[in-house]
Amino acid sequence: MDRTTVTEEITSSILDDKYYKIRHKSGLTIYVYPKDGFKSTYALFGAKYGSINTTFKKENGEQITVPDGIAHYLEHKLFESEDGDAFVKYAKTGASANAYTSFDKTCYLFSCADNFEKSMQILLEFVQDPYFTDETVQKEQGIIGQEIRMYDDDPNWRVMFNLLGIMYHNHPVKIDIAGTVESIAEITPQKLYDCYNGFYNLHNMALTVVGGKAQPESIIAMADKYLKNAPEKDVQSTFPAEPETVVKDYVEQKFPVTVPLFHLGFKENVQKERLTDKEMAESEILLFAMASGSSALYRTLEEQELINNTFDYEHFEGPCYSSVFFGGESKNPKKAAEIIRAYVDNLLVTGVSEKDFEVAKRAVYGADIFSFNRNESIAGILMDCDFSGRELFHYPECIKNTTLDDVNRRLHQQFNSKHSALSVILPLDNV
Repeated sequence: MDRTTVTEEITSSILDDKYYKIRHKSGLTIYVYPKDGFKSTYALFGAKYGSINTTFKKENGEQITVPDGIAHYLEHKLFESEDGDAFVKYAKTGASANAYTSFDKTCYLFSCADNFEKSMQILLEFVQDPYFTDETVQKEQGIIGQEIRMYDDDPNWRVMFNLLGIMYHNHPVKIDIAGTVESIAEITPQKLYDCYNGFYNLHNMALTVVGGKAQPESIIAMADKYLKNAPEKDVQSTFPAEPETVVKDYVEQKFPVTVPLFHLGFKENVQKERLTDKEMAESEILLFAMASGSSALYRTLEEQELINNTFDYEHFEGPCYSSVFFGGESKNPKKAAEIIRAYVDNLLVTGVSEKDFEVAKRAVYGADIFSFNRNESIAGILMDCDFSGRELFHYPECIKNTTLDDVNRRLHQQFNSKHSALSVILPLDNV
């Protein structure tokens, strides 16, 4: 069926700013955020497809499971085509280009001050032009195998994935994004094409453009010129049922480090695919109140010399999973975890105080507003919003409208010490 391009202007009274959401006739959703006075422009072209999408139903109804790490492998291979490497082409335009694969998305990007349209042409064309052969696929196995071994030797990477491994029974978020040397050996051109044809459909993708050259009329003209109309496909990922419990509550590994590392995770019982803007805002305020540098928990850990300036926290969230992590370097990880768990248990009784809530809310609101000064930040958040069903300008409104009752309700949803686990990296005996 013939489609037309529809442009919607989305405004924010809080920011006194706007961006454009374009439903392009090809099937692609495009977000254009003009930044007057900015010399550089940042573009991000992404597919709603990441490392967790290993089991899915094809259009014909056949359910298949592909090797772990194939989304990341596909990202690497897509830069190669019959007429050359995309990075070589970018070198001629002067653009800085890259790509990344996460648990739930794969994105290709560039940033430039000049030659914007040529760089955009390269981006749109190579992502739409897969080229996989037995020879090229096998050649990449050695390169990605080295990358996997590099991550296996990274204690900060291992402390996180060791934690995921004991927190999640079945959800593929527990699997390393790059897979294993053994799993990538199973990748073939046909399996790459199965994944590409399923998920790299323009209806399952988005393009975000932010900066000085981000104007809706010119971006639509480029999309008209370089995008191939795509039939809408229904390729569905399936995830196994996940118990609310953790697999076990402790794991450790030894590495050549001088100071132990720890990650303490609290697993949320998620009954839907994604959290809402409102829930995300509540979580961000809650975690700042609980564990920022001005919090009682931070002061307690610091006074007992159990943490240093590497201590941090994170709300780890995606399709059908949500957890909170606390971690960093610690001379006594088990004691640090004990204090954090006790703090959480006490907070579940007393609730977050009005004072801590107000400080956290102001800080989170200010940080969110400040993030609109960076092209990369805006482009990335727009992509996340599209794939999670959220909206960019709605988030600061959610922060502004969050109440103390909201935060304390969220506290009880996210935290249960019985559903927590600790991952520790210890120094080798001879270090």
